[in-house]
Order: sequence, then C-alpha cells, then structure tokens
Amino acid sequence: MKLLSLHFLLGFLFLTTISFSQEEDNTAILKIIFTKYYKNEKVIAKGRLQLLNFYCGKAPNNEEVLDVISKNDLLKKNAVEIKKQIVFGTNEDWSKEYNILFDNQNQYLKSKVNACLSLEEFQEISKKHTENNQRLLIVNKPIYFAQNQYALVKVAFYRNIVRNSGLFLLLEKVNDEWIIKDYLNEWAT
Repeated sequence: MKLLSLHFLLGFLFLTTISFSQEEDNTAILKIIFTKYYKNEKVIAKGRLQLLNFYCGKAPNNEEVLDVISKNDLLKKNAVEIKKQIVFGTNEDWSKEYNILFDNQNQYLKSKVNACLSLEEFQEISKKHTENNQRLLIVNKPIYFAQNQYALVKVAFYRNIVRNSGLFLLLEKVNDEWIIKDYLNEWAT
C-alpha cells in the first residue's frame, strides 16, 4: 500500500512539473509574440483607439498543421508527435499566461497590450468605431515536440474586412530561451 501511495505521489509530482513547465513555456512564447507584433503599436492612452487587440481563447489546431508538416523536414521527422496534438475543440484561454506575463513585470509591453477580448467584444469595438483598421491577434495553442525543444504555433490577424493574414511560427528552445527559428505557411487575403 505504501508503495502504491509512493508511485501515486511521484506520478502526481511529475505531471504537476510538466504542467507548470508547459505554462512557463506558453508564457515565454506569448511574450515573444507580443513583443514582435506589438512593437509598432502605440502605448494605450485615454481616448486613443488601440488598433491591435488580443483574442482570449487559445485557438485549436486543425488539419492546416498537416500542410505545414508536409513542407518542413524538421516537422516531417516529428510528424507523429505533432499530429497527436491536433485537437479540433479546445476550451482553453490565455488568461493564466497573460497574468503571469504582466504580473509585476514587462510593464512597457503591457502598456501596449489591451486586456484580451472575445470575438463578440472585438466586433462591438469595430462597429462602434466604424473603421476597418482594427485587428484581432489570434494565437493557437502551441504544439511542443522533440522533447519540448521545439514549438509550432499559428498566429493569425482577423479583421471584419477581407484583409486577414496569418502564419506559423517555428520556435526553438536555446539555452532555456525560446527564439523564432522560422516563419511557415504565410498567407493573406
């Protein structure tokens, strides 16, 4: 009985460590994405219309990932592991990572990033201002592979008009820091 309890405790600690590590990695990746795409945005000020908004939900990965895999040798080598993480429905959001990222740190970056929005909230803001220059930054749930040394994440920009765009970021963990290694499957309408 003691042995069974010990195995249960070790298993629980292992899963907790993996979960916490994944949360740290998600936060680091979100910071890279914010730093890159909010670089040219103005600091939020009273009365100033913020043009780039962040979508709260982690968009699920879909069969589009299969197309990305087919065009990249590293992804082809890890295709089985990546395909296991294609989940068509997800009910996760970025709130934990968002809060960790901006809790007493990264305040200049925070001054450019609004609180995250739902699609409905974004559409209300767009209707209110009747301008088609607002964008919604949508970040998919990251896919980790090769012993968590690489991550694949889709980033898309949605507008109420036809000018939508997106791409996949291939990230690599180098010396415990995530860096963008490549930009894959860029598209625009």
